[in-house]
Amino acid sequence: MSELEQHNALNQSLNTLAEALQSGRFIRMRRLLSSLHPAETAHLLESLPPAERKVCWPIINPELRGEVLSYIGEDVRTSLMVDMDTADLLNATEDLDTDDVVDLLQDLPDHVMQEVLRAMDSQRRRRIEVILGYEEDTAGGLMNTDVVTVRSDITLEVVLRYLRMLGELPENTDSLYVVDHNDKYLGTLQLSQVVSRSRSMTVREVMSHQIEPIPANMSDEDVAHRFEKHDLISAPVVDKDNHLLGRITIDDVVDVIRDVAEHSMLSMAGLGEDEDTFAPVKRSVHRRSVWLGINLLTAFLASWVIGLFDTTIEKVVALAVLMPIVASMGGIAGSQTLTLVIRSMALGQLNDNNKRWLLRKEIAVGAVNGIIWAIAIAFVTYLWFQEVGIAVLIGIAIIINLLAASLAGVTIPLALKKVGIDPALSGSVLLTTITDVIGFMAFLGFATLFIV
Repeated sequence: MSELEQHNALNQSLNTLAEALQSGRFIRMRRLLSSLHPAETAHLLESLPPAERKVCWPIINPELRGEVLSYIGEDVRTSLMVDMDTADLLNATEDLDTDDVVDLLQDLPDHVMQEVLRAMDSQRRRRIEVILGYEEDTAGGLMNTDVVTVRSDITLEVVLRYLRMLGELPENTDSLYVVDHNDKYLGTLQLSQVVSRSRSMTVREVMSHQIEPIPANMSDEDVAHRFEKHDLISAPVVDKDNHLLGRITIDDVVDVIRDVAEHSMLSMAGLGEDEDTFAPVKRSVHRRSVWLGINLLTAFLASWVIGLFDTTIEKVVALAVLMPIVASMGGIAGSQTLTLVIRSMALGQLNDNNKRWLLRKEIAVGAVNGIIWAIAIAFVTYLWFQEVGIAVLIGIAIIINLLAASLAGVTIPLALKKVGIDPALSGSVLLTTITDVIGFMAFLGFATLFIV
């Protein structure tokens, strides 16, 4: 089924579910929800307002709730889990991979999480506590402790018998991990090698050393870069002493890449990547008010700069008409540079060796674009107002503002990252403020000096 067909099918399911909700036909709702993949059920739940979501949730098969929760964003997931008791939570997490269980537990209050952990069997609890010991955005917090290990001195025949005895392998298992008697990581044994090479060969003769283990404290974004760079399906995670802790699989990395992309997009508007589209009004107002307040302060700063030249604007009304052009050109040029730099930082391409080159390049781009568009805007301004002085002034202001925009677009994200602030969260606000202030200062300042 194509992507478009899947999208249309989900929309049809959502319409059917909405009709069943309105008519109170719970049997039809249960039948529909049970026919869907857990990921599709999660999508439908996220597409419903909170009240309807609360009606649908109890109808879902209890054995599938854990998997459905693993596909739902944090905001919605927390709202659904808050009404579940310990027995329900334990049942929901019973068949999930340890990394998915950890994701669910981290959304719970500490006392509830401890209660659920105490109700688990000791082996599963120890595995989960290992992951909980690491930050959520690190390899240790991302890993799954369900791994299959072998020793290097056994033959492939023994490995095959061992795999038959296990009966079932963890999902996305493409390799077995070779460890010594102290569980220190030695290398990987691909399943393709196990089935294609002579069974009399030892693991040591066939194993690969090409896949470097991932340190448990590596950031999840760096993990994603490594998977992308080396086309990995899975990779081992080790502690500082090279002891094997678990593995990270491609499905977890896809989630990281998606979260990073959503974070970059939504942070520029002051929203979280797990923002619930259908969150209650009170919660949405609270989250957005902070960002609106910050923007209001920067807007007052730009207005204050304009107020310094109120006499000039009163004498030459054309300046007020042309001011938005100066601000808009600077804002767009700066946003282009800012987006490029934030993307390069996210991909790990920007470092101390090339950031000065990038700064010089962007300033050159700003200068060339400034000259080109200064000429074009000055020409249109002259045709409009028949004033050579105003045309020249706006041209000069455009050049200055585009140069400032290029400089700010590079330096702002670098400076924010250096002090530990997410450039995607506040970079655009600072950039807009700088380009507005410098653009207005240049345009109105020169007008005050040379025209009024």
